[in-house]
Amino acid sequence: MEMIETTVLSNGLTLLTERMPNLRSVSIGIWLRKGSRHEEEAENGISHFLEHLVFKGTLKRTTVEIARIIDSIGGQMDAFTTKEYTCFFAKVLDEHLPVALDLLTDIVLHPRFDPKEIERERKVIFEEIRMVEDTPDELIYDMFADHFWAGHPLGRPIQGTLDSVGSMKRDRLKSFFRESYQPGNIIISAAGNFDHGKMSDTIRAAFGSLVDQPNHQPEVVPKVRKGVVLQAKDSLGQLHVCLGLEGYPQNDPRRFEWHVLNTLLGGSMSSRLFQNIREKRGLAYSIYSSVNAFRDAGNLLISSATNPQNGDEVVKLILEEFKELKSKPVGLEELNMAKENLKGSLMLSLESSSSRMSNLARQHIYFGRQTSLSEIIKGIESVDQDRVLNLAREMFDQERCALAVLGKVSSFSLTEKEISF
Repeated sequence: MEMIETTVLSNGLTLLTERMPNLRSVSIGIWLRKGSRHEEEAENGISHFLEHLVFKGTLKRTTVEIARIIDSIGGQMDAFTTKEYTCFFAKVLDEHLPVALDLLTDIVLHPRFDPKEIERERKVIFEEIRMVEDTPDELIYDMFADHFWAGHPLGRPIQGTLDSVGSMKRDRLKSFFRESYQPGNIIISAAGNFDHGKMSDTIRAAFGSLVDQPNHQPEVVPKVRKGVVLQAKDSLGQLHVCLGLEGYPQNDPRRFEWHVLNTLLGGSMSSRLFQNIREKRGLAYSIYSSVNAFRDAGNLLISSATNPQNGDEVVKLILEEFKELKSKPVGLEELNMAKENLKGSLMLSLESSSSRMSNLARQHIYFGRQTSLSEIIKGIESVDQDRVLNLAREMFDQERCALAVLGKVSSFSLTEKEISF
């Protein structure tokens, strides 16, 4: 932890750094605490649209010049939007850090919003939306979220819809940008071989004159809707299923047993779902579970794809695993294997400057502080059989469960009443 330093500017912008002197790389990200959940329904996708547009020219650089600069130093630069934050990041050799900082600062502070570029990028996003429609693994997640959190921003697609993106005007894009990109909303995180003091001086010179004008909107906790939603897509060769249960926020004290339970259920190759449905029965190539946690809500998702004739059986087998995990404690050997899997995956995931940079920002966004690796390991090791059993009994509740099915749904016969465990 002694390598992590924090500087908060007087206008509220936060700089987080972790020095990794044995590396030659530096990863730096500008994070905005705004994502698709902070949009009105009619403006769904505007955060994602802006993420695209800032790369389309600044007051002093064209789109081509931005691309050539990062390519000329052999660096990587990209961005992404999530439900709760947006990030612009670069990874470069330590000697090229000043170039990367200047470039990232320019695109975030001085985007041009050229009308021609807006229309060109609108077409690109239309294609991205259509691409999701053609990608069942992604489409079924949007289907599930739309049903599970119906009417709530967390249930809407990050990329927006053809209608919402098609109606966005330049003036509104610019005003939403000004409202959102306030220094109090910005976190800059960096990891790698550099000096915190020098970076702090650079950030202060670039962002210090910005005046924070808070425009906070209260976040409403989503309500869960149970049930089954079907969407026919007969062109698909497989039936895609996504079964989900209400979970917990990112900072919930039960997060350690939640992650252990997920690993046991479907989070690894030795998990119960993988071994039973794929290895033992050969009903699916892919079957997995995942934890999805936000500031005030979360869910546990189980996803798979199978022959349409096997859809009912696959879902029933998933429900049987719920019953089993609720009925008796997991074996000590199985529990310890899941915990070791989690610890190993966590430590391996933090070996690069880019993963460390992301971890700094996410810890700050969701916990308001830096949680040490040893603290997380201790939390995982503290999980015992009783805590996993108690969580399973609480979480595996059919009143908090929903199912999305995509493909040749005529062969799927399970009803909401039969989704019981």
